[in-house]
Amino acid sequence: MNRTFLPGLALLLTIGLVGRLVATVIPVHHLIITIALGLLIGNLYGIPDWAQTAVGTHKLWLELGIVVMGASVALDRVIAAGPTILLLVVATVVTTIVVIELLARSVFAIQEQTGSLLAAGSGICGVSAVVAIAESIAADDSRIAYAAATVLLFDATTLFVYPLVGHALGLSEIVFGIWAGLTMFSTGPVTAAGFAFSNTAGEWALLVKLARNALIGLVAIAYAIYYARTTAEIESKSVTTDGGTAGNAVGWRFLWDTFPKFVLGFLAVMVVANLGFLNSAQTTSLSNLSDWAFLTAFAGLGLEIQLEDLRSTGYKPVLVVLTGLAIVATVMLFVVQALF
Repeated sequence: MNRTFLPGLALLLTIGLVGRLVATVIPVHHLIITIALGLLIGNLYGIPDWAQTAVGTHKLWLELGIVVMGASVALDRVIAAGPTILLLVVATVVTTIVVIELLARSVFAIQEQTGSLLAAGSGICGVSAVVAIAESIAADDSRIAYAAATVLLFDATTLFVYPLVGHALGLSEIVFGIWAGLTMFSTGPVTAAGFAFSNTAGEWALLVKLARNALIGLVAIAYAIYYARTTAEIESKSVTTDGGTAGNAVGWRFLWDTFPKFVLGFLAVMVVANLGFLNSAQTTSLSNLSDWAFLTAFAGLGLEIQLEDLRSTGYKPVLVVLTGLAIVATVMLFVVQALF
C-alpha cells in the first residue's frame, strides 16, 4: 500500500506546493493554480501508474477538508441566514431542473433520460447526481457518459470563470459565495472558486453547496417515480437503489444511501467548535489541516481532468447546459444581490 500510495501523495503535495509558490508571483489564488498545474501535467504526461492510487483519493481529501473546515464557520451566521438560504437552495434546484428539462425536450430535442441526467447534474451536485439519478431511472452507460462529460466540461471552465466574473462585477464576498454555491455544479469546483475569491466567499459557497447536495436523494426518488409512471409500472413497483422492487420503506433507505455523509461530519465539527469545546490552537490546527487537504484534493482533481474525454461531448448537451446555466445564474445573481 505504502509503495503505491506514498509516492503518489508526494506528487499531489508537490503540485500543491508549486501552486502556492507560483501564487506568490502572479495574482491568482493558489488553489486555482494547483488545479491548472495538475491539468497541465495530467494532459501532457498522463498519470503515472505509481500515482494512480493516491490521485484516486482526491475526493476523500476534499471531504476531509470540508469536514474539518466546519471548525472555522460561525454558527450564528448560518442560523441567521438559514431559512433564506434553504429557500434559495430549493428554488434554485427546482428552477435549474425545470429549465434544463424544458430546453432538452422542447428546444434541442435531446433524448429524455439524457436530458434528465443533465438537469440533475446541473441542479444538484455534478457527476455524483448524474450517477445517482442514472441508477434510479436505469439509464444506460452511454447516456451516463454523455451527461457526465458535459458536466465535467462545465466544472473545468466555471471554476476559472466564476472568480473572474465575480471580481469584474465587484460582487461582495457573501454575494459571490452564495451565488457560486447556488449555481455551480460540483463540490470541488465550487470550493475552489469560492476560496479563490476570498475565505469568506469560500465558506458561504461551501455551506450553500452542501445544502444543495443534501437534496440528491429526494430528487433521485422524484425522478424514479416519474419514470416509473411513464412506463406504467408505478402501481406494482417502487424503485430500489439497484432498480429492483420492494416495499414503500425503501424510499427512506434510498435517501440515506444517496445522502452525502460527510455533510454530517461538517455539521458536527461546526457545532462542537461553536459550543466552545475547541480552543483557538485546536481551531487553527483544523484550519491548517483543511488547507492542506484542499491543496491535495485539487492537485488530484486537476490531474484527473482529461481534455480528450471532454471532446466527446456533443454540441447539443453543451448548448442545453450553457443556456440553462446562463438563465439560472443571471436570475439568481439578481435575487442574491437583492437579499444580501
